Amino acid sequence: MNRINQLFQEKQHDILSIYFCAGHPALDSTLPTLKALQDGGVDLVEIGIPFSDPMADGPTIQAAATTALRNGMTLRKLFEQLEQARPAIHIPLLLMGYLNVIYHFGFENFCQQCQKCGIDGAIIPDLPFDLYLREYKPIADRYDVRLVMLITPETSEERIRLIDRNTDGFIYQVSTDATTGAQQTFGAATISYFERIKAMELNNPTLVGFGISNKATRDAAAQYAAGCIVGSKFVKLLEESESPVKAVEALRQALDA
Repeated sequence: MNRINQLFQEKQHDILSIYFCAGHPALDSTLPTLKALQDGGVDLVEIGIPFSDPMADGPTIQAAATTALRNGMTLRKLFEQLEQARPAIHIPLLLMGYLNVIYHFGFENFCQQCQKCGIDGAIIPDLPFDLYLREYKPIADRYDVRLVMLITPETSEERIRLIDRNTDGFIYQVSTDATTGAQQTFGAATISYFERIKAMELNNPTLVGFGISNKATRDAAAQYAAGCIVGSKFVKLLEESESPVKAVEALRQALDA
């Protein structure tokens, strides 16, 4: 069974997923960061593929991607690093990146490498859903790679139902129409959106991403979804901390305090 499906089968509530950008803050920090996250009790990790124009990301992740590219990180280099990961890492891993990079690498080649390295899924924010259904899903299914789709407050119920019927794993529930970035609280409109999605009783679990940075935002996500995704907050802590272990300790303190 795919590790993503296994995770959500075994744990239905308060799942914690963490995003970081490969190659940031250092080219060789990918494996130490994965180990620190796993040892820190994180359930799921999204490894960002750096890109020169990450349009859905805020300043923190944009800066991390720029640093990673300057450090020499590429998708090919990342796969080379990930070949060494699975003997020590047992939690589900996803790659998150923009279509341009993956398209030029070759999507079937991308899925083959994911299978070879033990990558369980991928999030491609700018992948058109019709293209996913027509060309990408059959290839991803062949290699047991889950392609996770995003929904936002503006996504129609019809579209959400269509995504739910044609994906497997979880749905990335974006909390806002803005770019990524930490928030202190969620407003009434966001909570209403969370309530609406929960009431739909989708087949796939959802994880709330964008804006999760503290206990208040984590608890709000946990109340209405299977858990949350933390990105910008952890990326910033990686910059500020002396090691990935210290960054994870600071993150747990922020989310649990």
